[in-house]
Amino acid sequence: MFNNHGYNNWNQTAAAYILGGPLRPQISGVVFFRATLGGTLISVQISGLPDYKPATDTENPIGPYGFHLHENGTCEVGNVDNPFQEAGEHWNPTNQPHGNHAGDFPVLFSNSGRAYMSFFTNKFQVSEAVGKAVIIHENPDDYRTQPAGDAGKRLACGVVEWAEY
Repeated sequence: MFNNHGYNNWNQTAAAYILGGPLRPQISGVVFFRATLGGTLISVQISGLPDYKPATDTENPIGPYGFHLHENGTCEVGNVDNPFQEAGEHWNPTNQPHGNHAGDFPVLFSNSGRAYMSFFTNKFQVSEAVGKAVIIHENPDDYRTQPAGDAGKRLACGVVEWAEY
């Protein structure tokens, strides 16, 4: 329900506290989800990302980093060589092709292992993100390959939970 200022639940805030998995335990940070006019403002602060490594003829790059909201709110490691698979696929409540999933976020660019970014989405409200998982991948998302953009291994994870401020 919109109030008389046009904001939908303007005081809603959620956060995902990001921790690196077995492939990159140095990663840590936070992703905030804040209600704003017509959608959600997402702010990201991450440290411990691996150094950038350009692609070669036989290997994908490392960085910029794929960054997504996944459908299941779990950061269970599972297979240490291919962690966080229980988080499922990119969150896609409207059954869109890849590149237009609600969970498709911009890539993270790192400087000396740190990434800071804020962006707006009108694809969901904060309440819809709660209970999903944020995943950082080792490769950039190509926003084309179905279903997940060839973003590579999952390096870090955090579950979106309500936050109070």
